[in-house]
This record gives sequence, C-alpha cells and structure tokens, in this order.
Amino acid sequence: MGTHSSIAIKVSDLTKRYGKLTAVDHISFEVKKEEIFGFLGPNGAGKTTTVRMLTGVIEADGGKALVMGYEAGSLKAKQVAGVVPEMANAYVDLSGWKNLKLMGEIYGVPKNVIKDRSEELLKKVNLYSRKDEPVRSYSKGMRQRLILVMALISDPEILFLDEPTSGLDVQSSRMIRDFLQELNSDGKTIFLTTHQMDEANQLCDRIAIINRGVIVKIDSPERIRTAIKGMHSVEVSFDRVVDDHFLTSLSEVKSVKKKGDKFRLYTENPGETVVALVNQVAERNMKIVSLNVLLPSLEDAFVALTGREE
Repeated sequence: MGTHSSIAIKVSDLTKRYGKLTAVDHISFEVKKEEIFGFLGPNGAGKTTTVRMLTGVIEADGGKALVMGYEAGSLKAKQVAGVVPEMANAYVDLSGWKNLKLMGEIYGVPKNVIKDRSEELLKKVNLYSRKDEPVRSYSKGMRQRLILVMALISDPEILFLDEPTSGLDVQSSRMIRDFLQELNSDGKTIFLTTHQMDEANQLCDRIAIINRGVIVKIDSPERIRTAIKGMHSVEVSFDRVVDDHFLTSLSEVKSVKKKGDKFRLYTENPGETVVALVNQVAERNMKIVSLNVLLPSLEDAFVALTGREE
C-alpha cells in the first residue's frame, strides 16, 4: 500500500442499503490527488451516506473504497484524512484555542506543532483575535471556520467536507472558499459535498452528480454545463412593465420564466430568438435595458440530469 499513485480516492461498486432502500447503488469513481472534487445531488440522493462510508463512520454493504491507498474506515485511512461532517460541532464551553489543542492531542500531534499550527490556521480564517473566547460566543460562520481548522490540525493529506458553507453569511462562505482554494494550491486533495451550484462551479476541478443512489455524470463543471442541449437562454429586461405574452410566441422559444425584473427565454437557437425579440420590441416602441445570452448554468444541468427540482 502507500501513496505513490496519483489517485486519492478509488471507489468500486460501493453500496449501502437501509432495509429495502438502496441509498448508494454500486457507485464507482476516482478522485485524483490535489484536485477539488465536488459531490452533488438532491437531498436523499446518497451524498452524505457516501461520505460516511468514505470516512469510516458507517460500513458499506458491498464494494470497496480506498482513501490514499488505504481501506476506507481503517485506522491508516482515518489518519490521512481530515473530516468536517455536516453537523459537526466544537465544544461550546471551551475556547477556540482549546478545541484545537484537544483535536491535536486526539490525533497525536506533538504539542509544539499544535501550538504553531493552531496559530497559523486561526490567523488564516480570521479567528486569532477571538481564540481565547468560548465557542458559544462565536457566530455560526465563526464556528464553521473553527471546525474547518480543527479538521486541519493533523495536517491531513485529504479533506472531506460535507456542505461546509451551508447556511452561512456571504463573508464566511467566501472566506471558507478562498481558504479551500489556498489549501488546494498547497497540495491538499479536497472532497466536497455541496448544495450550492455556484460554489461547485467556482471551486471544483471535477464534479460527480449522484441521483437516487446512482452517479449520473462525472466531468468538469464547464463540460457538464455545455453538454446540456436545448437549455440555452436569453435573458432580457425592459424599461417598463410589459405584457409578456408576446415572448412565448417568439421564434425558437420553448418556455419563458420571469426572474426578478428579467425574463428568461429558453431556446434551442439563441441567435434567432434575439433577432425576433429585437424586432418585436421595436414594433412595440419599448426599450431593452439589458440583454444576455446565457449558456446553461450548472444548476440547469443539475436539474436536467437529476430529472427534478430540489
């Protein structure tokens, strides 16, 4: 065994059943070293179950998973991984500093290393000035940042994150994303489940989309987006409130959705739609305030692949 290969995680036919329900159904994929790999899917699709098997919280009913060459759940695999579970918590009565110290001791990190590393990590996520205060005085975003650095205290080769920015304010989310990018460029492999399409799009080298326990697609975000046919759209806004019925009758338009003060026209042929739109608007003596031709978003692709809205 050992870690000379370029594969960080290798999963073959991994399966988990709960009674009659197959939560994860013979999935196979590989995560390369030093990539940020996104794992996406609707609620109940098998994301968290997969992470729990990879990190040894629960046992698989079939198939196998290797983490850095070691069997998932084995002591060796746990030693090379840092884990931030979805419902993770720090000890609220202890200070941030003490939480890190405790975590370092659990992992057998030498005391002087714990001290240096804690200092460095807390500064990175902007918590150093609050390090001696009890965690119960931290905001949700601060707690989440602390939990992330707790997972890093053992300097793991690979980091598992289950929805690390779920429900956080914009600043905390951005800080966590920037920090993950920095960790990744320093050579850490990151396995990330997320609900946020935008986050996956910004962070991930590749994404696996899981639906009802089965992986429906693995590719880079851009390739996933552009593979979705007939989902191009034209987004337009006008200088006044309009009767939007004429939009549906335009050339090539499949459907129209109102988005805030804009209309989105889904079309197979955005070029033709734009020409028809401009002609119609001129005839009606209206003005266009903004006009954009959009490729499918990752969210569009996700909905198309999973076959239902979340």
